[in-house]
Order: sequence, then structure tokens, then C-alpha cells
Amino acid sequence: MADTAGPPGLRERKKQRTRDTLLRSALELFTERGYEETTVDDIAETADVSQRTFFRYFASKEEAAFFVSRLAESHFVDAVHSRPPGEPPLDAMRQALVASWDTINEAVEQLVPLELHLRFCRVIESTPALLAAHLRRAAELEEEIARVIADREGLDVDADPRPRVVVAVFGAVMRVTERIWSTRDDAGLAALRDLTASYLDQVEPALTGNWRGHPGPGPAGQAERADPTP
Repeated sequence: MADTAGPPGLRERKKQRTRDTLLRSALELFTERGYEETTVDDIAETADVSQRTFFRYFASKEEAAFFVSRLAESHFVDAVHSRPPGEPPLDAMRQALVASWDTINEAVEQLVPLELHLRFCRVIESTPALLAAHLRRAAELEEEIARVIADREGLDVDADPRPRVVVAVFGAVMRVTERIWSTRDDAGLAALRDLTASYLDQVEPALTGNWRGHPGPGPAGQAERADPTP
């Protein structure tokens, strides 16, 4: 059948604009004023809408904070689903990340400026309430991906631990990358991509290799390689 869905109508476009204005107002306030210091009333006032209007779009302040991240996660899950059959699980996740990176950024830019989203990612790391929510959400995402991997491999995720283990390893690499990237004040999107690729390159050697005398990819390891002890 032909696709009869046309562009969104005026009412839908107005709703999208209101949602996007609320999102941008929320993230700007969170990054400038602080998450705990920002109230729903503050967000609504900045967006020039009522508190009631805010709650028509978001159930809570936390939901608004992670709305963009949830969109990015859904792109990644879809990309893992789309990887070719027979591709090893770790490769499938890495290639899914590479394949979805640009589409994720494009999707984010349709909601809020990418630079604002990246600044808010740093706020997460320095805000206990946000970090706790982020880690909880990461665990939920890992479980979802583990079930996708198990389905791809024809495994029972509750009987075979391997899907959860390999996803946990991948998630740990992403977590380390986020934490280190967030401490670099001048690091932009390119730095995040490079750091992610570098750390994923280290996964197999880090798990199976001999660590003695073989410094890792961090600053200490780089310094040691540059100036070896005679």
C-alpha cells in the first residue's frame, strides 16, 4: 500500500514546538542554574507556558531531562536490531554505534542544539540525582540490548549468561568513556567519538592480555610509552 501519511498538521506542529521549547528551556536551566535548583515552574515560566502545560508533555522534571537521551538510545537499539545475522555480538554493538552516531546527532538537533545536549551530559556526571537516574536507565538499556543479542544468537537470555555479560562489558566501556570525556572541559563531539573508538579497541586486549608491562590507553600509559624507563 502507498504511504498516505502526510506532513504533520498545524495542531501537531504547534505541539511539537511547545515540547521542543520546554526541552530546550529545561536543559538550558539545568546547565546554567543546576538540576536541583531548577523547578518545573522555572521551566514553564522560561518556556512561557503554564505548569499544567508542562505536565501535558512530561510526567516529571527527570523525564524532561532524559527525553533526548531516550531518543538516542532508541536509535542505538534499532541499529543493533538491523546488524547482519552472524556478526559477533561485540562487533554488532560497535558497528551499530558507528552506524547510528550521525542519525542520533541529527535526531538530537531536531529537538535541541547538539552543543546544549553535550553540555547537559557533563551536568549529569556532577549531579548525584541525575547520575543515579542515568545509571538506572543504563542498566535498563543493557537489559534491553542483552535480549536483542540473545534473540540474534538464538539463546535464552535467562539460561545463558553470555548476552548479559558481553553487553555489560560494552556498557562498562561506554560508562568509562562518558566519565573521562566529561572531565575534559574543551572536549567536543569529535573527542567523544575518538575516545569511544579508542576504548572499544582496547576491550579484547584488556580482557585477555597480560597487563604487566603493557600500559593502557590512558594519560599515564601514554606518558610511560613516550618516556620509557631505561
